[in-house]
Amino acid sequence: MKKSARGSATPPGAKPQTKKRAKGVRGPLWAIIVVLSVAGSIRLFDGIGLAVASVSPPQDNPEAVSVGESCEAPPDTAELLKMFKERQDSLDAREEALADREADLRAAESVVTAKLADLENARAALEKTIAVSESAAENDLAKLTAVYESMKPKEAAPLFEAMEPDFAAGFLSRMRADSAAAIMARLKPETAYAVSVLLAGRNARAPTE
Repeated sequence: MKKSARGSATPPGAKPQTKKRAKGVRGPLWAIIVVLSVAGSIRLFDGIGLAVASVSPPQDNPEAVSVGESCEAPPDTAELLKMFKERQDSLDAREEALADREADLRAAESVVTAKLADLENARAALEKTIAVSESAAENDLAKLTAVYESMKPKEAAPLFEAMEPDFAAGFLSRMRADSAAAIMARLKPETAYAVSVLLAGRNARAPTE
């Protein structure tokens, strides 16, 4: 009993054995933790590098870069501007052509209006001339009728015999009734009959109201 007590007793100045064991285990654990941390960091940087590599195409393949750029590149701005300018020029030319056509139509309309005005003036002048001519003819007929009325019946009858029946009937219709009757009494029967038929026809066609 005394021996065991001596053997188990800790000599003065000596450290306990449990503390030595804990310190000996703690060293390898720290080494393992450091190794795992380094390995994790390496994997993390490798993952980031792969992600960057997947996003950006490799620069050592210019053909692949050119194909991608050709697929995703926007249309050429110069070509678009050229197309827009050509279209604008076409629209301007068409608008100018329409303006010229409209001007031609206005000019033609002015010419037609002037021609119509000339025709109207010519018609008015012609009507005036006809009116003057009719007035002159009427005056001449009136004067000639007055001359026949002033003649003696035996002198006027031969003149009426030489006239066309229609012409003679025209003068007789203008004369006074007594003068016309005196002249017709001296006409040949066939001439007097023809003139009488014409005078009756004119009186029948004359308006009664």
